[in-house]
Amino acid sequence: MLRIMTDLNPPPFGLYVHWPYCVSKCPYCDFNSHVASSIDHDDWAKAYITELKRSHLETPGRKLSSIFFGGGTPSLMAPTTAQAIIDTASMLWGFTADVEITLEANPTTVEIDTFANFKQAGINRLSVGVQSFREDDLKFLGRAHNVGEALRALELATKTFDRTSFDLIYARPNQSLKDWETELSEALAFCTSHLSLYQLTIEPGTDFHRDHVSEVDEDLGAELFDLTQNMMEKVNMPAYEISNHAKAGHESRHNLIYWQGDDYIGIGPGAHGRITNKTGCSAIHQVYNPDLWLKAVSEKGTAEQKRKALSGDDRILELLLMGLRLRGGIEIAHFKNLTGKNLKDCLNPEGLEKLIENDYVEWTKSHLRTTETGRKCLDAVLGYLAL
Repeated sequence: MLRIMTDLNPPPFGLYVHWPYCVSKCPYCDFNSHVASSIDHDDWAKAYITELKRSHLETPGRKLSSIFFGGGTPSLMAPTTAQAIIDTASMLWGFTADVEITLEANPTTVEIDTFANFKQAGINRLSVGVQSFREDDLKFLGRAHNVGEALRALELATKTFDRTSFDLIYARPNQSLKDWETELSEALAFCTSHLSLYQLTIEPGTDFHRDHVSEVDEDLGAELFDLTQNMMEKVNMPAYEISNHAKAGHESRHNLIYWQGDDYIGIGPGAHGRITNKTGCSAIHQVYNPDLWLKAVSEKGTAEQKRKALSGDDRILELLLMGLRLRGGIEIAHFKNLTGKNLKDCLNPEGLEKLIENDYVEWTKSHLRTTETGRKCLDAVLGYLAL
């Protein structure tokens, strides 16, 4: 079932641009990131523009409400490349009045010096990968910056951009509750409107996994999580998603597109997209390897590798998985608009009743949402809800 679009209130529509290169590979990172001795920025700019023009052919009449440059480390991209992408996207689709254009950046000196150039290119929101305010932990995490550079980057970012976010990783080995409370207090002194706070997880295929680095004890992890929620609530930055906190109105609009199930284009190595047309919703995947991605765009005019039509059941499960991560939950009317089905008809009635009775989920006239308890055991909640 297609949503009805109007010029006055178009549904959210996003563009994700993946930049695959980093200065070095962090030992905890399982993203599609690579280290390269040389990069031809002109070739990359041309390839991105080619993909934008191709993507526009199947999404005419839409307006972009967000662009997100992710990676990798997009602040290593030439600012002129970012500007070319933004200008082309504006020409092809046009932007909503409050378009959000985010760039992920790291706090190394080289990247800090490009902040003004990225703002000139059209970036209006910066997300800084700080990860820690402790020198020893930055080294442990394999970060290329030091604490001084992180502080300078945040100071300059908040002066340069209207909206700034930064990331921290907690539940690090040997980190106590008091250690994290002190560090998070230091982070809050910067008064940014958005913070992403992730517990360290050891992912297969990473250096940490190969080196048998252990995650913190489960009980300590739960205490650290609860401490985080309490501290962020006190400064009016509650978690609007499990790991993301924001002041009211400063949530990441681009990430909300993912979690709420709206359409987005993904270009760049390994990028994913979700596009809805007359035949339904499709999941789209681009070629993963950067060199092969460039080659595919050059030789075929596209780096699309796989397109899968999502079945009704696939789409429902995806909307449940993503939407229940949100504090606001799943809007019942929005769910029907996306699927053509009533949300309650897609759920196990006995499981739903048990979850409501035991305070794991709430069902209101407008939303299905998890409680704080439910969000801590989301996989179990989904097991009860699935038909």
